[in-house]
Amino acid sequence: MDLITDAELVAANRRGAEKKAAYPTAIAARFDRRTARIVISLNSGLNITFLPRDVQGFENARVADLVEAEISPSGLGVRFPKIDADVYIPALLEGFLGSRNWMAAQNGRSGGKSSSPAKTAAARNNGKLGGRPKKAKSLAEEP
Repeated sequence: MDLITDAELVAANRRGAEKKAAYPTAIAARFDRRTARIVISLNSGLNITFLPRDVQGFENARVADLVEAEISPSGLGVRFPKIDADVYIPALLEGFLGSRNWMAAQNGRSGGKSSSPAKTAAARNNGKLGGRPKKAKSLAEEP
């Protein structure tokens, strides 16, 4: 087990103080049943609201899982113990609702659903050409 040196502890506390000074902190968190959104109130007077399904770790949460929220001592995090999920306020304010891989998957999912005149025309032209080519059978698939 590695021990933390005094210098590392001082540096970590300094970074924490800088982060706390740079971002507003959470003063309250709750689940609004009427709008089905999580509401986090910040000390700046701003309220952040979001649908649980839009945040990694909250996708399958039930209402009963969201009624209990704990604000971290620094105020930079909100924890929902029933689903073992946390929201980091600086990341939330910067638009990060999950890990890089999770965000990429969400963006890809929404990109595939988007439609535009160009996408419609490309699909129509592809269909005229016979559509997507069939996959070649591998040797393992042949009888």
